[in-house]
Amino acid sequence: MSLITIAGRERLSHTAPIGPPPSPFLGRHLRPLAVPIALLAIWELLAHAGVADPRFLPPLEEVVARGVAEFSRGGLAFNLLASLERDLIGFVCGSVAGIALGLAIGFSRLLERLLGPVLLVHRQIALFAWVPLISMWFGGGEAGKVVFIALAAFQPALINTWQGVSGIPRSYRELAEVLTFGWFDFARIIAIPGALPQIFTGLHSALIYAWTATVGAELLLNIAPGIGGRMNEGQHLFHMDLLLLCILLLGGVGVVFNVIAGSLEHRLLRWRIP
Repeated sequence: MSLITIAGRERLSHTAPIGPPPSPFLGRHLRPLAVPIALLAIWELLAHAGVADPRFLPPLEEVVARGVAEFSRGGLAFNLLASLERDLIGFVCGSVAGIALGLAIGFSRLLERLLGPVLLVHRQIALFAWVPLISMWFGGGEAGKVVFIALAAFQPALINTWQGVSGIPRSYRELAEVLTFGWFDFARIIAIPGALPQIFTGLHSALIYAWTATVGAELLLNIAPGIGGRMNEGQHLFHMDLLLLCILLLGGVGVVFNVIAGSLEHRLLRWRIP
């Protein structure tokens, strides 16, 4: 054996052992938290350094203490459940209506020509522009809030379902004609499975839009139990810790909705992954 080989083995034997590579699971789940954690750290730094007025930006621990007190008394939990119930009712109503109309338009060229321009105009109207009309037709109570939330969920469910069915390749339609598929068989075997990714994308967007509309309805229509009502309370009574707590809670619920929707979409569409 040569001296060079022996020297090389001696150098390798004295080097530090290589540790296991970092877990990709931890990296994948911790990386998205980097910016939120940094923002919270900046918030805490500004609050304690005297740069920000504590009346307008209280320290984070005061907000946490307010949250513990609110949830221990049950008040904020009750309002959160009221908002979630209102949100889910509006989401289901709007999504079901949007998917049904989207399927009808996607399968019918006549309906597409008749309703396409109307829906194009509808998309250009800001969601909150409907608030005065909804409040006059349905009132500012629970019915008006649910209708507003359903309207927010309706549009993304409709548009994505319509585009999904309309985007079925022409070759698939010709294949269905060759196989003498009827309308029902074509829809069941080809069109709806092919449009499922778009439909789930619409439902994902509708879920987030509905949650945003829930807060808007509670802020703009009559005050009722809900997170929006507590935000109004924090604004009028100048309880900045309560107002910031509600904002953080809204963001947290939105993140949970997004994660759940993405996980369900991935699991239900796993059969499409090659």
